[in-house]
Amino acid sequence: MSEKNSHAAFVSWFRHSSPYINAHRARTFVIAFGGEAVADAKFAHFIHDVALLNALGVRVVLVHGARPQIEARLRERGIKMRYAGGLRVTDAAALACVKEAAGSVRVEIEALLSMGLANSPMAGARIRVASGNFVTARPLGVRGSVDYEHTGEVRRVDIESIRQALDDGAVVLVSPVGYSPSGEVFNLSAEDVATAVAAELHADKLLHMVEGAGVLDANKHLVRQLRPNEAQKLLAAAHGRAIAKGSASVAGGSLLRVPAPATLGRPARHTKPGATAKGALAADTKRLLTGAVQACSKGVRRVHLISRHTDGALLLELFTRDGIGTLISADVYEDTRAAAIDDVGGILELISPLEDEGVLVRRSRERLETEIDHFTVMERDGAIIGCAALYPCPKEGCGELACLVVHPDYQDAGRGEALLEHMERRAKQQKVKQLFVLTTHAAHWFVERGFKAADIKVLPIARQQLYNYRRNSKVLVKKI
Repeated sequence: MSEKNSHAAFVSWFRHSSPYINAHRARTFVIAFGGEAVADAKFAHFIHDVALLNALGVRVVLVHGARPQIEARLRERGIKMRYAGGLRVTDAAALACVKEAAGSVRVEIEALLSMGLANSPMAGARIRVASGNFVTARPLGVRGSVDYEHTGEVRRVDIESIRQALDDGAVVLVSPVGYSPSGEVFNLSAEDVATAVAAELHADKLLHMVEGAGVLDANKHLVRQLRPNEAQKLLAAAHGRAIAKGSASVAGGSLLRVPAPATLGRPARHTKPGATAKGALAADTKRLLTGAVQACSKGVRRVHLISRHTDGALLLELFTRDGIGTLISADVYEDTRAAAIDDVGGILELISPLEDEGVLVRRSRERLETEIDHFTVMERDGAIIGCAALYPCPKEGCGELACLVVHPDYQDAGRGEALLEHMERRAKQQKVKQLFVLTTHAAHWFVERGFKAADIKVLPIARQQLYNYRRNSKVLVKKI
């Protein structure tokens, strides 16, 4: 690549990443990673990326695991690793290894975040790290006649202390160790700790750096996005298969469990979420999906599963449009679905005020009934609070986005943007490569979301012939 092309590529990337830089500023991200990542030779690169997030104004909480480090110490001392029901039993000897490993990993991470050498990615960085006894835990106790001793579960998180540290600009570091009011120490699951912290913080994102690629379908292709209810369906299907095979049922995630082989395959293309149900979910993917659903139900907006093996994976996921992992996104609304004939009345009630104002072209009930298959609706408690229509033009590879409306009572909460994203996904499924809109009032809103002004000549011939010059609508296009 020539120097000129290299400069152009950099400028293009920087410009395209700037909306995400602005969107992520002052947001709270909980980032979880296992001890395998810490042991990787490229772990310093990951920490540099975390430092960059901090510099860009992101409020970062790191939750680390330590499984391989614990097991290495157990082997060195000749201590047998004990598991029951897939869970590690932590006796007094194993607990000593847990303390050493967790402390060692924590110090290593703090040291990397303190690096500020000249000519290094963190040159001049002044990052403060806050760590401590943020997690109160309780023992798992005796289950199935097995005493798990010092293996515990999260009881409470000291959210006020974490918030205070974040407000002071520090990166908060949380270890998979919990403490009881009586001073006992418990070995915890890093996944469970991350989920609990993210839920209590109402974090904007929970990001898991995973060994596999994310959620894969039966053909080993990456599923880019799931809603919590879709993830639950996948887990229910996997649960049914496990029972049919006489296996243990799907349970909550824990890095204390016997490690499962990493999910095979690499990202290749976007696939329908339902396709995943045809294939078996890896054990680690089940645990992460279970935690993701729990996190979303407790107020975490988005959970990301990202392969840690891709250099710069964190930045690629956060600062590019498509990302590289699987996103489990909590619904901003109750439900978004294809419209049915029974929705015609609700759609008319929603769009009539805008038709009266001349914002939308008037549609008769008969026309709407004829075109209902093109519509998507947002429904909340049985009421239609949003709608949009997609009219694909297969020969030209483009499509018209029309009648995108959100009820005034439900605006300013991200629903319009969520509806637009839904329509873009629907367009991609129909092989639409470019969307166009004709608007008289909302041009600025669409421009802010990636649309660009265009001449009427870019429209398909048939659509040009229907253009109403009296309305003088602006033409905007967006490649998807």
